[in-house]
Amino acid sequence: MGLGDVISQQLVERRGLKEHQIGRTLTMASLGCGFVGPVVGGWYRVLDRLIPGTTKVDALKKMMLDQGAFAPCFLGCFLPLVGTLNGLSARDNWAKLQQLWPAVQLANFYLVPLHYRLAIVQCVAVIWNSYLSWKAHRL
Repeated sequence: MGLGDVISQQLVERRGLKEHQIGRTLTMASLGCGFVGPVVGGWYRVLDRLIPGTTKVDALKKMMLDQGAFAPCFLGCFLPLVGTLNGLSARDNWAKLQQLWPAVQLANFYLVPLHYRLAIVQCVAVIWNSYLSWKAHRL
């Protein structure tokens, strides 16, 4: 999430190093390390115990459980937290997540071994977090 904010500030907003808001980057990084990483990583371990295996059917079951059960609960906590910290619209975030994450998770559960899933999702999340940071901090 910190990297996403740096990308947002430097590549999207083109602030330059002198105008970079370090506090904003630290807030986003803290949110990623203190909330997103532990919660999502723990969920992947639980999900793999609930549905062991990596077949197409297993991946589809995991994606459905992830999107049907975990995502609404996670977003119900995450979006208000981000909104509180950055003034983001929960409606905007929800619409974007609905478009992106089901496809990412289906591929993730089908193609990626458990010990790499969090890393893969976080790579995709860099793009999402860049958007979130830009959306949260545009003037």
